[in-house]
Amino acid sequence: MTEQTKILVIGANGQLGIELTAALQEKHGYEQVITSDIHPPKKQHALFEPLDILDKDRLYALVEKYKVTDIYLLAAILSAKGEQNPMLTWQVNIDGLMHVLELARDAKVSKIFWPSSIAVFGGTTPKQNTPQETVTSPTTMYGISKLSGERLCAYYAQKFGVDVRSLRYPGLIGYKALPGGGTTDFAVEIYHKALEEVAYHCFLKEDTVLPLMYMPDAVRATIELMEVDADEISVRSSYNLSGFSCSPADIAEVIRKTMPDFKIDYRPDFRQKIADSWPNSIDDSKAQEDWNWKPQFDLQAMSAEMLENLKRMKAAKTAVNLS
Repeated sequence: MTEQTKILVIGANGQLGIELTAALQEKHGYEQVITSDIHPPKKQHALFEPLDILDKDRLYALVEKYKVTDIYLLAAILSAKGEQNPMLTWQVNIDGLMHVLELARDAKVSKIFWPSSIAVFGGTTPKQNTPQETVTSPTTMYGISKLSGERLCAYYAQKFGVDVRSLRYPGLIGYKALPGGGTTDFAVEIYHKALEEVAYHCFLKEDTVLPLMYMPDAVRATIELMEVDADEISVRSSYNLSGFSCSPADIAEVIRKTMPDFKIDYRPDFRQKIADSWPNSIDDSKAQEDWNWKPQFDLQAMSAEMLENLKRMKAAKTAVNLS
């Protein structure tokens, strides 16, 4: 990227947005990264502009104001919340993407990142080592919108030469922000409850195995993909991406190695049906082949970092409250 590059992160207050923004600032400079979301952040972590992704005029005005070249479109309604309001989910996830793709088609921006998800798969998709090209039969509005978005990305890339890049994220686990209404939220909540020394009531069955990824790997994968030469990218819909696979019981077992009194029980709700439609593991060999993708964290390494960082944050908060 050149010194003239200007990055707009849309949906910057979310679980991924907070950490991706920090990484982009570190790499490209504070002044090069503009963040936006529908509400202001609780803590100012970058240059911020309020933006509802459905407000096309406002979006275009911000792109013009800052001479934006690259957009990271993270704004979305996730799987669990999406089932509560399917129409709004479609509007946010698809209309928002169309606004950004049209910007690129008109040469207003040069490069787009848009995240997809393992939610594009479904009950008829192969469960083990789900391949890059396979049956996609999503059963949630979130998954349907993401699959539609993938086809739109591929269409705009082929038809209009738009440089749009995408990853099918597994469930993301991070300590800097709480999750925002997804089916894999349990994998973050469980660590918070362990440190609060209270029992965790998991909304999935104990043996529900799902693909997951530690947030630093997700951020690194995103930046790596955006830096690859356009000629090296063979997938313009969305790349499969894999970290590790595990169940709630697997995470609980790892936590008990350092916190033996941790308690968990299982109370499956409507999210169990969603999880049952998703793969157990992902084949991301195409990402490995095209841009040398390789995760750095497995369940053990991630758990150690999650507990250490959450303990540190809890201690810092306590110190502030006592001062």
